[in-house]
Amino acid sequence: MKLQGIFPPIATPFDHEGNIYLAKIRHNVEKWNLTTLSGYVVMGSTGESVMLTPEEKFCMWEQVAKYAAPEKLLIAGTGVESVRETVWLTNRAAEMGYKAAMVRTPHYYRNLVNNAAAQTLYYRAVADQARIPLIIYNWPQTTGVDIPPDAVAALSEHPNVIAIKESSGSLEKVMQMIREVREGFKVLVGSAPTLWPSLLMGACGAILAYANAAPYSCIAIWEAYRTREEAAGLDWQNRIARAAQLVTVKYGIPGLKYAMDLNGYYGGPPRLPLVVPTEAAKREIAEAFANLKG
Repeated sequence: MKLQGIFPPIATPFDHEGNIYLAKIRHNVEKWNLTTLSGYVVMGSTGESVMLTPEEKFCMWEQVAKYAAPEKLLIAGTGVESVRETVWLTNRAAEMGYKAAMVRTPHYYRNLVNNAAAQTLYYRAVADQARIPLIIYNWPQTTGVDIPPDAVAALSEHPNVIAIKESSGSLEKVMQMIREVREGFKVLVGSAPTLWPSLLMGACGAILAYANAAPYSCIAIWEAYRTREEAAGLDWQNRIARAAQLVTVKYGIPGLKYAMDLNGYYGGPPRLPLVVPTEAAKREIAEAFANLKG
């Protein structure tokens, strides 16, 4: 499996009544198809997956698979709290043609699962039953659970656990995992502001929310790394820093969706209780993205 390059965890388009906007799924995917993005992650946290019913997740998986270009690698976000439901969702995605599943760390019973033993048990139990390979998804800023590098190293020995999306933004942790995991296990990052240094350390690519709105700038960093153009990589990393921070850390999914609207994609409204950005936030986002159009 060619698990490298840039993947957007795609946003879910809703209409103004809160329903999935089918025509806009096609609109976005067909525009992304024109880029050299490596593939799409469908129903990650950027897709507001925790807000969607299983039936709505199936709809998103089906529609994206229908319109994705043949060369794009399809990854399904399937992680929920229980092993049983995660396996069910993962195997349903496999039936729809998805090649891997991105599974976030369970976290609701945080005092019981925020340890290496519990995390290792969860992922091994899912991997044993899943029909497609797993990508561990670690995002401690939101979940409050941070899977330790030694647990990742242990899980990398499982033949059906092939990668991690490390979204903590910790370069030290990325370095440690790259050193300790088995050969062939992939480390992808989920932090656009640290993309360039993460690639230099050995990350094989990234799954970036920011890439929904400005895929070409992410691709420029990847290509600079691939062709060893350090000055270009640093330049692009500096260009995207403010915009990426606004649509991830500061304004989150509503801000990202507004940036998509600015750049010719369809972002639209988030699902309640998330709300559209204020006028002041919109002005700030527009200014940051002024030189990051397609």
